[in-house]
Amino acid sequence: MTAAGLLERVEAGGLVAGPAPLVAMLSGGRDSVCMLDLAVRARGAEAVTALHVNYGLREEADADERHCEELCTRLGVPLEIERPQREVGGGNLQAWAREERYAAAARLAEEIDATIVTGHTADDQVETILYRLASSPSRRALLGMRPRDGRLARPLLTTIRAETTAYCEERGLAWRDDATNEEGEYKRSLLRRELVPALERIHPAAKENVLRTAALLREEAELLDSLVDAELAAGEGSISHRRFAELHPALRRLVLQRLADEAAGRPVAGAARFAEQVAGLSRGGSTLDLGSGVRAVLEGGVLRAEQG
Repeated sequence: MTAAGLLERVEAGGLVAGPAPLVAMLSGGRDSVCMLDLAVRARGAEAVTALHVNYGLREEADADERHCEELCTRLGVPLEIERPQREVGGGNLQAWAREERYAAAARLAEEIDATIVTGHTADDQVETILYRLASSPSRRALLGMRPRDGRLARPLLTTIRAETTAYCEERGLAWRDDATNEEGEYKRSLLRRELVPALERIHPAAKENVLRTAALLREEAELLDSLVDAELAAGEGSISHRRFAELHPALRRLVLQRLADEAAGRPVAGAARFAEQVAGLSRGGSTLDLGSGVRAVLEGGVLRAEQG
């Protein structure tokens, strides 16, 4: 696909359309460089702000930052730079980095009432689905990343990595390669280097089949979500415990997961697995821990979830 063709595809997707300004998350890698240039071409430099997060964890980190500065100067785009400091023993490194960059993007987007755009591609989608399938036993694991999630948009989810590479080459845009993407110590790199190629040896259309399956499941998820909506429509974040216990086990799990997620304001991993125990609560004032600081509460015959 030509650079013009990719721009047309992204514009047709509507995720970069106005009037909201755009915050483009810019690592300096090919996908984020491609997304930034597309955003500028689609909306004009005046509508775009780039965000680069320098964690200072790699020898190349400062060079990556300088590259982003030079690119933004060339494109006429303002660049915001964040340099978070990680506490000693601060837990999983990749999780910390992800939380920092999305928190920084959310703050900036809130300040200027913007949409956040990322360079996630179809290849990233496949890796995400496979990773979640291996690590998270839930329906959500198979749905992958959504094209839009609140302020966050992913305009390149139907674009493969080879296309972003070709785009940058055609447009004369340099990018920075992160050597850690090829190192075996990170789980994502194992997926990229070993699992995905192994699946393609089993079937050459393996990646396309994963993406198609996820797309079908997302369509079906819309129907399932409507069933949950119907059960909770009049309850304002609650449901009769008797009705909850009468539900089909699958719908019961979905309702409990929704209650937990809404109480926390974020996904509560694994809350659905407690559905049978919650259905078995038998007295007013009963509670059950659902994880992530959220609990199910039965009071006056009504079931709800709350943080506590």
